[in-house]
Amino acid sequence: MIRSLLYVPASAERFVAKAHQRGADAIILDLEDAIPAEGKDKARDALADAVPQVGQSGAAVFVRINSQPELRDLDAAAACRAGAQGLFVPKTKSPATLEALANRLAPIERQMARPPLCFVPLVEDPGAVLDARSIAAGPRVFAIATGGEDLATEMDAEPTADMLRLPKLLVHLAAKAAGVRSFGLLRSVADYSDTDAIAASARDARSLGFDGASCIHPAVVPILNEAFSPSPAALDKARRLVAAFDEAEAQGRGAFVFDGQMVDLPIVERARRLIARAGSRPGEIL
Repeated sequence: MIRSLLYVPASAERFVAKAHQRGADAIILDLEDAIPAEGKDKARDALADAVPQVGQSGAAVFVRINSQPELRDLDAAAACRAGAQGLFVPKTKSPATLEALANRLAPIERQMARPPLCFVPLVEDPGAVLDARSIAAGPRVFAIATGGEDLATEMDAEPTADMLRLPKLLVHLAAKAAGVRSFGLLRSVADYSDTDAIAASARDARSLGFDGASCIHPAVVPILNEAFSPSPAALDKARRLVAAFDEAEAQGRGAFVFDGQMVDLPIVERARRLIARAGSRPGEIL
C-alpha cells in the first residue's frame, strides 16, 4: 500500500536525514526539478547514501531521474546500484523510453543479483495523455501519474483544478485498464499551504479509485495517509458485508439486502478489495 509519496531533493542532506521520520509510505529522491544543472552530478553521487537512509523505516524508495538521455541512463544506473526499488520516469512519451531503460538496467541487475526496478512513468504533455494506455502497459510499470505543472505549461494553460481534471482522469483510466496503480490528485501539488483543499482533493481522488498521491511538503503526508486509508467505519461495514454475502451464498442466494441496500457481486468485490487494502503494509509495492 502506497498512500503518500514525499519528494526529497537527493542532495539536500538535512531533508534526507529526516525523510524517514515523516511517515510517508514512499520517498521519491529527486534528481530532476529540485536539482539545478550544476548540481546534477553531486545529487546522483549522493544516492548511494541517501537511498538506504530514507528507507530505513520501511518506506519504499523511488528516484525521479532526469529526462535528458545523457543524464537518464546515468541516473537510472546509480539508483539501481544504490538499492532503490523504482524510478519515476519524467516526460515519458511512449513505452519505448521504458523499454530502453529496462534494457540498460538488466545487465546491472543481473550483476547485482537484485530484483528489477519498477517504473512510474510521468505523463506530462498532451500527446502522452492521449497515449497513456500504451505507456501504462509498458514494461515494468508499477504505477502511472500525471505531471500537472509540466502538462499545463505544454498546453499554455494555468494548472487549475478544472484544467487538470480531464487529463488526469484519462491517465487514471489508462492505469486501471492496464491493471497498474494510479497516483495523483485532481489538482496541482505545488500549492501545499491550503491543507483543507488538499484533504478534499485527496478524498475525491480516493473515491474515484486513485491509490495515493505525491507531495512536496511533509505536512501533507498525514493528510494523504488518512484520505487514502479505509476508515474504521468503512472497514467494519466491508467486513460485515462480506460475512453477510458468505452466509447468503451458503443458503444458495445470490443478491441480498444489506443495510437497506441491494448487494450483488460487484459490491462484494469492492468490499473485499477495501479489506485487502487495509491489510497491506505501508510501503509495500510488489
